[in-house]
Order: sequence, then structure tokens, then C-alpha cells
Amino acid sequence: MTNGHGLRLDAAAAHALAAAADDDYVVIDETGDIEFGYYAPVGRDPQQPHERDELYIIAAGHGRFVCGDTRVDFGPGDRLFVAAGETHRFEDFDDGFGTWVLFFGPVKAVSG
Repeated sequence: MTNGHGLRLDAAAAHALAAAADDDYVVIDETGDIEFGYYAPVGRDPQQPHERDELYIIAAGHGRFVCGDTRVDFGPGDRLFVAAGETHRFEDFDDGFGTWVLFFGPVKAVSG
């Protein structure tokens, strides 16, 4: 990794970085068409659709994920895919919730 955090960054350290960020998200590494980060919203998830596909890998906590008309419960280790432009958010998540985020691929037009 070229993120200045060493070769290993555990979820607790990533969570602390995200908590210190203005928008609860911190970019850990970025190269080419890939951005790797950590997202730890507090209270509610104000996300808007993104311009690239993304993959969430839940690091800590439980709750419900809404993507379009689909709602699924999630917990640590679950993987959630969201296509670029898709409306999505985390709901009813517990304190300490955090997820690894991988944005990848080309930027796509997003309406809305």
C-alpha cells in the first residue's frame, strides 16, 4: 500500500481515521481506477449515488442495507455490491458500524 499507514491497517485504526474525517469516509489508498476507503457514518447515512461501481465489505456492526427497492440485513464479513448511479444507504445500524469501501472501474454518468 502507498497510503502512509503501512502494509496493514486494521478496522479499528480505519474507524478512527473515518471518525476524524468531516464526512465519515476516509480514502486509504487510490491508484488508477480503484479507490479503497473506510466508511463509518454516525446516526444516519446521507449517501448519494456514486459515479463508479462500489463494493462494501462490512468490517463491524449490524444493520440494514437499502439498494433501490431491495433491503437486506448485514453483519461483519458481508459483501454488498452497488452499481454506479444506484440509490443506496445503510439504515438501523449500531454504534461502531464501519465498512471497507472499494470504488472501481470508470466514472459513469449519474442522474439525480
